[in-house]
Amino acid sequence: FTNKFVRMTRYSSEPDNATKSSKSRGSHLRIHFKHCREITTHIKGLQVAKAQKFLDDVLAFKTIVPFTKYTGGIGRKAMAKQHKTSGDKGRWPVKATAVIRDLLSNAVANAEMKGLDTDLLYVQHAQSNQAPPGRRRTYRAHGRIGKYASQPAHVEIVLSE
Repeated sequence: FTNKFVRMTRYSSEPDNATKSSKSRGSHLRIHFKHCREITTHIKGLQVAKAQKFLDDVLAFKTIVPFTKYTGGIGRKAMAKQHKTSGDKGRWPVKATAVIRDLLSNAVANAEMKGLDTDLLYVQHAQSNQAPPGRRRTYRAHGRIGKYASQPAHVEIVLSE
């Protein structure tokens, strides 16, 4: 399959107007993929100020990240009903929230360098993908060895005016 119009890109979604948008991405981040998926799904479409406030509030345990897809074993929380999402399950994934907040602030800084108005910015695209697992081993009973893998993530954020 060869097509001269298909190009490999770094981002899965390119903005409609590249001059009115800014991007930021992180690869092989040692934060749980499932946490990143729930955070990026929640902040997609929000104004940048609202998204930053949401992430800061999660770090301060004032609001919760609603979990909608990866809900197995996640406890129910009354705070999760505040958001307009299905279910009442949620968590406060501190490490992933801090990393995504830093990526968001990096995208805002990139927008300032381009001369965009940061008050008008919103999160047009936020996505996380699974990165290759970090493999370690754990020692089990009767001389066996089990796998002990981490599930890191790739995260990308696109802001637009």
